Order: sequence, then structure tokens, then C-alpha cells
Amino acid sequence: MALTLLDVAHWSTWAVCAVIKLPQLVAVLRAGSARGLSVGSLLLELAGFLVFLRYQIYYGYPLQTYLENPIIIAQDVILLLCILHFYGKTKRALFFAVIFWGGWYMLTLRKWIIDLAMNLCTFISAASKLVQLWCLWQTKDSGQVSALTWSMSAYTSASKPQATWCEVLILIRFITMLILNIWVTATILRYRKTKKTD
Repeated sequence: MALTLLDVAHWSTWAVCAVIKLPQLVAVLRAGSARGLSVGSLLLELAGFLVFLRYQIYYGYPLQTYLENPIIIAQDVILLLCILHFYGKTKRALFFAVIFWGGWYMLTLRKWIIDLAMNLCTFISAASKLVQLWCLWQTKDSGQVSALTWSMSAYTSASKPQATWCEVLILIRFITMLILNIWVTATILRYRKTKKTD
């Protein structure tokens, strides 16, 4: 039986998500620096992924609709630890872990909390992209920010709407993330080109 377009979208998204943060991790570790990366952006991204994952588990969505989220969350945590290390703020990791663990628990204390959090999830995730854009605009230097990681994020955002077209809220989230991921990628490439010509 031939794979459908939806199957290809699912499998390719999972494959990309399995390695999505690796180019960013390699860039940071190779340079021994987290220059250009925003801790705030990464924290907001983690919050968005955690809310999204908790919502889908809470409402019993099929595993294939959110399987990539735990993989990305694990990579984000590793990346966050590296960034905190290079910024000399490793001790903050415990504080962030407690906040996220408490948030994970509190999200499902009441149904209205998880519903409200999901309604805000697109804004949280969009804010993470905007914070990274702001960081790039301020420094006018892409530093160790990986264009490959951001372009893979754009791909995963583009591949998900085929699978979730019936969920308007989730569809809006993926389209918003697609636009913002492309914007961040273009900004990284613009400042990388500018830096090389100087």
C-alpha cells in the first residue's frame, strides 16, 4: 500500500524533529559560546511545547499527533543547559525545572486552566520567536543561531496543518509558527551575510 501524503507528512516531521535542535547544539558546542541565542526565547518555546503536549495528552489525542513534542522538549532542555552554561548561569536550571514541573502539574488542576493555557499557547510560542527576532535585531549578529534548525522548524510547522486541518486553534498555531520560523531564518541569514561581508 502506497504511503499517503498525510503519512509522508507525519513520518518526515518525526524524522526532522528527532534532530531539529542538533545543528543548534553543534553550533553552540563547536563555538563554545551561545552568542545570539536568547534564553527568554527558549524558555517561552519550552512553555509552548509543554502546554501543547499536556493539552493533547489531557484530551486523549492520538499519539502520532504529538509524538514529536517530547523529543523536541528533551532537545530544548539540553540546549537550555548548554546556553545557561556558556552564559555562566547554570544554577538557574534548577529554578526553571521547578517552575516547569509545577506548571505541568497545575495545567490540569481544572479543565478551564488547560483550555485557557491552550488558547494562549499560540501567543506564547509566537512570543518565543519574536523574542529571538528582537535579540537578532538588537545585536545585528546571528552569532551561533542555527539557520538550519530554524528552517527545520519552519518545515515542521508547514507539514502539520495537513494533519490538523479540522482543529482550527491548532491550525492557526502551526500557520503562525510557520510564518515566524521563516522570518527568524531569514533574519539569521541576513545578519550572517552582513557579518561575512564586513
